[in-house]
Amino acid sequence: MTESPARTPDRLPMEWIAASLKRERARAGLSLSELAKRAGIAKSTLSQLEAGSGNPSVETIWALGVALGVPFGTLVEPPTQSVQVIRAGEGPGVASEQASFVGTLLSACPPGARRDIFQIRAEPGSAREAEPHIPGTVEHLIVGTGRVKAGPSGEEAELAPGDYMTYRGDVAHSYQALAPDTTFVLIMQHT
Repeated sequence: MTESPARTPDRLPMEWIAASLKRERARAGLSLSELAKRAGIAKSTLSQLEAGSGNPSVETIWALGVALGVPFGTLVEPPTQSVQVIRAGEGPGVASEQASFVGTLLSACPPGARRDIFQIRAEPGSAREAEPHIPGTVEHLIVGTGRVKAGPSGEEAELAPGDYMTYRGDVAHSYQALAPDTTFVLIMQHT
């Protein structure tokens, strides 16, 4: 049996990175020259990135994050939506210059947030109906095996292995296994 090659995730939209770089550089009070120097990259490269052009590697974005004192995810996380689903093998990825390695950020932890991580095992049958959690709670779900239907009432989505979903946890929501031996990781983020 021949394995099909893994799908390469879509490239990050440069407008996300450009806006994040400009925002974080202004927050840090750094000039273009000073940030480029601290990150060990050419000023022209940084200028192109802030203009929304270029194709930065994981290493370049990481160096900029370190120089700005922010996590990698701060520079590449997409604008938020109320419910977000990322299917397995999809999502914007950033390739390495050093190895066959593509990182796809599913979610960055916002400043001041706490996260509880659960491994869930579920079998088909009734849905687990969850009451709203404390205000500001956001849930992140990644399916390991089986299939699950989850999300806020009226906005549920069916997910397969490797799929990721995020949604407000401070509204009524549910989880329902659709296949035997369903497992998923559930992360509850509290601000």
